[in-house]
Amino acid sequence: MVSISGLPGFLAYFAVALGLVALYLLVYLTATAHREIALVRENNTAAALALGASLFAYTLPLSVAIFNAQTILDCIIWGLVALVVQILIYWLVRLALPDLSSRIERGEMAAATLLAAASLAGGVVDAASMTY
Repeated sequence: MVSISGLPGFLAYFAVALGLVALYLLVYLTATAHREIALVRENNTAAALALGASLFAYTLPLSVAIFNAQTILDCIIWGLVALVVQILIYWLVRLALPDLSSRIERGEMAAATLLAAASLAGGVVDAASMTY
């Protein structure tokens, strides 16, 4: 017999996750000095790589937060921590490459790859740190 007794909890955490991902994208797209969505629409692979890796790097610790959360509020707090970590990673890469945004706008893959790798590395460490 199949039970869907956990469906309300699933829906609640899924809705929270969607809201946090939307918030993350809003904050990230505002924090960066380039217009990722417009660049992706123009077929800029560098922008797509940087944005896609950042999104994945955020959802990895968010998934761990959902898994470990005792309550919805707990999940939200750790989801916000993951958001802050990813924004900090972006700013740290900007310190190393002050012209990061202009390089991504020009489609330079080296800069986008560095940002993607830093985002993913930070996301993995962030997720592992949430396995308290």
